[in-house]
Amino acid sequence: MSRFIPFLFGRRARRRWLHLIIGGALAMPYVFVGQLVVGPATDSRYVFNDLPLQLLSFAVGLPLAAVTSVLFPLTRPLEAGAVRWLCGVDGDRLADGPARTRDAKGRTAAWFTLHLGLGGIISGMSLAVPPFAGFLVALPLIVWLGGTEFVELPEALEQTWVVALAPVAGTATLLALAGCAAACGALLARWAPALLGPTPEDRLAAAEARAADLAVRNRLARELHDSVGHALSAVTLQASAARRVLDADPEFVREALAAIEDTTRRTVGELDAVLGVLRDGDAPGTAPAPTLAADLDCLLRRTRASGLRVTATVDADPTALPPVLSREAYRIVQEGLSNALKHAGDGAAVQLRIEVTDGHLEITVENPVASTPELRPGGGHGLRGIADRARLLGGTTRAGAAQGMWRLYVRLPTKGSYERPRSAHEERYGPA
Repeated sequence: MSRFIPFLFGRRARRRWLHLIIGGALAMPYVFVGQLVVGPATDSRYVFNDLPLQLLSFAVGLPLAAVTSVLFPLTRPLEAGAVRWLCGVDGDRLADGPARTRDAKGRTAAWFTLHLGLGGIISGMSLAVPPFAGFLVALPLIVWLGGTEFVELPEALEQTWVVALAPVAGTATLLALAGCAAACGALLARWAPALLGPTPEDRLAAAEARAADLAVRNRLARELHDSVGHALSAVTLQASAARRVLDADPEFVREALAAIEDTTRRTVGELDAVLGVLRDGDAPGTAPAPTLAADLDCLLRRTRASGLRVTATVDADPTALPPVLSREAYRIVQEGLSNALKHAGDGAAVQLRIEVTDGHLEITVENPVASTPELRPGGGHGLRGIADRARLLGGTTRAGAAQGMWRLYVRLPTKGSYERPRSAHEERYGPA
């Protein structure tokens, strides 16, 4: 009994009953159209007063409902939304968009027909049963008050035992109505995932969308590590150098503080752009990623202000490089210089060479090291991030120490798969 009452009258049961009533309301226009067909076909002028003809009109209208559900593309998303809210079905088990394939349209038509069919039946019962049940419950009181003098009752209802049992019959009728509504609501909730759920094509499209979103976010995480990691290394060295000569060389301290201000301001802008994309899941409105063509000089200037003596040899025209290659090459150079900042020491001499030979862009960073840098795991971290970028562009990476020097060498094809037609996001922000 403790489970029976909530099943009939609980919050979920009431919401499912409302869902069925909505189905009945949606069925009414189709019933009216069915009456226009049944009336002339049966040569009857009293379709509204004839229960068999009413049921026939209802049966004629349901196929029309199935046809309109196929023609109206928003049927599936609207029905899925109603099922989520009223039937308590997990939204992950239901499709989001319109039905596009023949299979999806067929299942949507079957669901719409089932919803309107059961909804019409329960709605009709909800209108007819309560007044009749109420009359049965009140029948003993009517007889006791002498109401039979004003209301003519069938002979069967005038018998004493019938009058005595009428309230029981009325209550049972109401319970039967609630049971039918609960059963139909549970049936719809059970069949909703099968008829309104995603098709294999929908699941594939959703998986591709999730994969693309994760790829974009992983790339942005690498961007965050590269830009912020480089900036923090530069700021740390600049602050350390300024502290050591605070009293001896005030001019150098002022230059170091100016460099720190410039570095942090630029990094805050990049950080805001990346976090904005991660927060909103959308690219518009964020700052474009830096490129080798537009931002290399600024990167070298900031690195030199950090205390490294960088000698750069650029035997290539960065503006002639594909946009994707220019963006990723900038990040590779930035990470290479950031590693030099961390491991080479203050005032170390760093050699940077960027050249194009045999259809490949070659980037070489050499610096003295006190110890071999550790290859840290994780996408986008340190040398692993450089290797990931190079591999995505079809290039190769070599890094290692020899004779007290650390050498990073990256070779990227200037013509590759990234020259395919790019999406709007890739055109502005680079590959995922």
